[in-house]
Amino acid sequence: MKISIERGTLLKAVSQAQSVVERRNTIPILANVLIEAEGAAVSFRATDLDIEVIDRAAAQVDRAGATTVSATMLHEIVRKLPDGALVSLSEDAASGRLVVTAGRSNFSLATLPKEDFPVMASSEYATSFTAKAQVLRRLFDKAKFAISTEETRYYLNGVYMHIATGEDGPALRCVATDGHRLARIDAPLPDGAQGMAGIIVPRKTVGELRKLLDDDDADIEVSVSETKVRFATPNITMTSKVIDGTFPDYTRVIPQANTRRLEVDAAEFAKAVDRVATVSSERSRAVKLSMDDDRLVLSVNAPDSGAAEEELAVAYSDEKLEIGFNAKYLLEIASQVDRENAVFLFNSSGDPTLMREGNDASAVYVVMPMRV
Repeated sequence: MKISIERGTLLKAVSQAQSVVERRNTIPILANVLIEAEGAAVSFRATDLDIEVIDRAAAQVDRAGATTVSATMLHEIVRKLPDGALVSLSEDAASGRLVVTAGRSNFSLATLPKEDFPVMASSEYATSFTAKAQVLRRLFDKAKFAISTEETRYYLNGVYMHIATGEDGPALRCVATDGHRLARIDAPLPDGAQGMAGIIVPRKTVGELRKLLDDDDADIEVSVSETKVRFATPNITMTSKVIDGTFPDYTRVIPQANTRRLEVDAAEFAKAVDRVATVSSERSRAVKLSMDDDRLVLSVNAPDSGAAEEELAVAYSDEKLEIGFNAKYLLEIASQVDRENAVFLFNSSGDPTLMREGNDASAVYVVMPMRV
């Protein structure tokens, strides 16, 4: 195999592949990226046995072939090469090395046989549809902060993507929860998605998927089966196993009868929470919200470190209410708001609180209170 490729093109392809590779591996071949050159293109394939990414790039192929080399090592070399450099990759079959050349730089890297590289079994996808990158990015970005990291409830370690009935009819919905907070985001149902089985997309896949969704106008082909999900652009294909479990009935924890309404500038609220939380104890991170007559007082009282208080002008006309929250949860929810105002709906100091972005009902967040 011998190819020549522009450094920027190579870096983009290799960086996507190497991020999938697990740093600590008991199987040496899984630390490698499979490079396959044919025609006028080269593909880079990496896997951790749960996710597989194939990134294709245009290249001058002088000699077709395939080999595997350390993904992290290749990425680090390419990253440190000068911008605009023309990089040559050539396999020396006799010595089992891949020679990387750019200008006066020359590297010789150990390879492993391409036959040993595991390729994810192909799947029959029951449903396929196309969605804009910005639609999928919004769905996953706004939900992912609520993904659970608790391994015992493994079925919460991802984003539940399914079809639901939203405010404006059928919707593609993403939900994530860890039992303390919940995010539910809707988008109009794309053509062809009807009948899609609900799947739980794992946390790592959600993180890797973000890199495919940078171009707002890109069309992403989504294919779903009972065991796998595939996201594809013309240059990148990412296939992932889905979490084998049943997502709980989240609709039961979304409060319907919360009537006490607080409207506040989302950015000002987030900054105020951040400021007063500076003195809160690391363990509880508790912040108390006291609401009365268009006035919100945020306060923290930590016996070990001190106290803090800040007042905000808000829209609130219901009876007086005091309620406590984990500051981290409040900050994460407030940071999701794209619109100017956040609307909080309360019932009592012991019940879950609902948050929306202004009048937009397509994004709903729930956060559990805590005693303060």
